[in-house]
Amino acid sequence: MTAPHRSARDNRLLDLLPTATFDSLAADLAPVQLTRGTVIARTDEPIDHVYFLTTGIGSVIVRTPSGNRAEAGLFGKEGFIPTSVIAGIRESQHEMTIQVDADAYAMPFERFRAHLEQQPMLLSVALRAVEVFMIQLAYTAASNAIHDVNIRLARWLLMCHDRLGGGDIRLTHDFLSIMLAVRRSSVTTALHILEGDGLIRASRGSVLIRDRPAMERFAHDAYGQPEAAFRRLMAPDR
Repeated sequence: MTAPHRSARDNRLLDLLPTATFDSLAADLAPVQLTRGTVIARTDEPIDHVYFLTTGIGSVIVRTPSGNRAEAGLFGKEGFIPTSVIAGIRESQHEMTIQVDADAYAMPFERFRAHLEQQPMLLSVALRAVEVFMIQLAYTAASNAIHDVNIRLARWLLMCHDRLGGGDIRLTHDFLSIMLAVRRSSVTTALHILEGDGLIRASRGSVLIRDRPAMERFAHDAYGQPEAAFRRLMAPDR
């Protein structure tokens, strides 16, 4: 295994693969750097590559015919994107954009499909990763319907914190308004509430979680179940 590919094991899906399976993929994994704002899949356009993030985060964004945008899902180093490739679908149904600078490994669409057919363990782990992502999407829909913006923001920040491993979360108010499908003023108010409760420290373009346990209690049932499913379904030697 070459040195650059050792870092590919920072991706949870790739890390779960047996050595022989991983080694069979290594030649087709190209390290890439994805800066904030990079669009890795566009609505109704062909998917050229599959990405395995090792750092950073990105969003699956739904755009309505009238031009409104909202985040449907968040992804990081837990699996692969776009997940529709698992079914052989070549045309992306949604936009997928990097929101925090990311390191990743890219694999051509055709090579990923070939490896899925040749490597049963890759297919098994990839299907588990898709299920984890679908659980997240379901809980996002439930949270959007049930919880107020303060709880939804707390949930979303916790999800980012999970994928970034702590530290500052560098996001603008405008971006947060898209992610939560609310007005920018609502984001500002929600940030002030979380900050006033001592849960976060917010500055221009950056949020720091100060009290993670209290933040989880604040988020209540909006956070936790998809994360438990991830730990269960993406556990080693499952």
